[in-house]
Amino acid sequence: MSPSRRQQFGLRLQRLRLRHGLTQAQLAQALELSPSYLNQIERNKRPLTPAVQQRLRAALGDTAALFDEDDPAALVDPLHDTLRALGQPGISPTELRALAGNLPQVAHALLDLHRAHRSLRERAAALELQVGSDAAAPALLPAGDQVRDYFNRLRNHIPELDALAEGLFNELGLAPGHTAPRLRQRLADRHGVLVQVDGAAGHGKRAFDAPARVLHLPDYLRPGQQAFQMAAQLVLLEHADLIAALTARAGFDDPERIALARIGLSNYFAGALVMPYGEFLRSAEDSRYDIAWLAHRFGVGFEAVCHRLSTLQREGAPGLPFFFMRVDRAGNVSKRHSSTDFHFSQVGGSCPLWIVYEAFNQPGRVLTQVARMPDGRRHFWLARQVSSGPVGHGQPRKTFAVTLGCELRHADRLVYARGLDLSPDTAVPIGPGCRTCEWSDCLQRAFPALPQLAAVVR
Repeated sequence: MSPSRRQQFGLRLQRLRLRHGLTQAQLAQALELSPSYLNQIERNKRPLTPAVQQRLRAALGDTAALFDEDDPAALVDPLHDTLRALGQPGISPTELRALAGNLPQVAHALLDLHRAHRSLRERAAALELQVGSDAAAPALLPAGDQVRDYFNRLRNHIPELDALAEGLFNELGLAPGHTAPRLRQRLADRHGVLVQVDGAAGHGKRAFDAPARVLHLPDYLRPGQQAFQMAAQLVLLEHADLIAALTARAGFDDPERIALARIGLSNYFAGALVMPYGEFLRSAEDSRYDIAWLAHRFGVGFEAVCHRLSTLQREGAPGLPFFFMRVDRAGNVSKRHSSTDFHFSQVGGSCPLWIVYEAFNQPGRVLTQVARMPDGRRHFWLARQVSSGPVGHGQPRKTFAVTLGCELRHADRLVYARGLDLSPDTAVPIGPGCRTCEWSDCLQRAFPALPQLAAVVR
């Protein structure tokens, strides 16, 4: 018998004794043991020998609960996931096995409490959606979602960073699609930073070695993508005070959200420098928002163009109001930005009828969809699968699907709507996610909808 199994028997024996209404002295007498010896068994100080097990069966009858391995073992992984979700990842597997083996009822209670906690969070988020208030968001959302919601409250437009980027673009005499050489020179001349294109960035798209003053970029990035990463590092070096002020204005004061906000703001600046507002908006309008053409002109990828299109909300010179989202095959949302009031559900996943998920089945193609929400609003969506990472056979790559959408009334300004039937009758009914979707006759519904506000308040 292994030590880990032996350690599980003490409290189990104690529970079995109490279930039969026996004191330690009474059970010890039935087992022909001294009370102190039984006490040591229950405290896992002495083993539960085969001879004692045989006497237990004679005295108590069924003792299967002492040896039930399946239930405790099955609890270990759920306990680990639950505690990790609650911000306690440091509890060792040995401790979890001890908890599951010695106190299974406590373990089950902890799992039940966590399930109830998640359910309450979902209900609160659904109520927030119905009320239309952001007041509860900081208490409900993880740090990454809080930072994304900060950008969405600003309609994904940071005028200070756009103006700063456009000014630097003109100061350096940059040209669309040819920004990398001048940015490399700027980093070297102003900051003594050497840009080295190699594999030292690991799985990330850049790694800055501050003591050595070396910015490592992976060799699979195209020149425009290299320029994007150089620009993101440049703003952290030249305008750290502005980044800090914008972060403070957002109300972020803990290290995790501050770090995520710095990444988001520096990436915003990078997109604004590689795709400067005025030039990019003119090019978008002239091409009828042809994403592939814009990607070629500015030397960036399909996803970067989609993201930049969702930021064009300058006062007096706005672009189309887009919504932008990026998901993986499992439905995890890693980017979610909107320059409008469109709501991306954080409750119960996204709608499987949304065209973004079909993009995984047709890589390389831009797919389109006219969709109708439960409240009657109609939108035009386009989606495409994108991938990034090292090039070569067997190399690991990241794969996502990105989607860009706008209200249907704007669709005729897009090249992708050419020749399509945009009549409301062609709209596919989709929803914000099963937990908050009102479509009652949807064949793809995965979960029942949460109660509506009136029912919950009543």
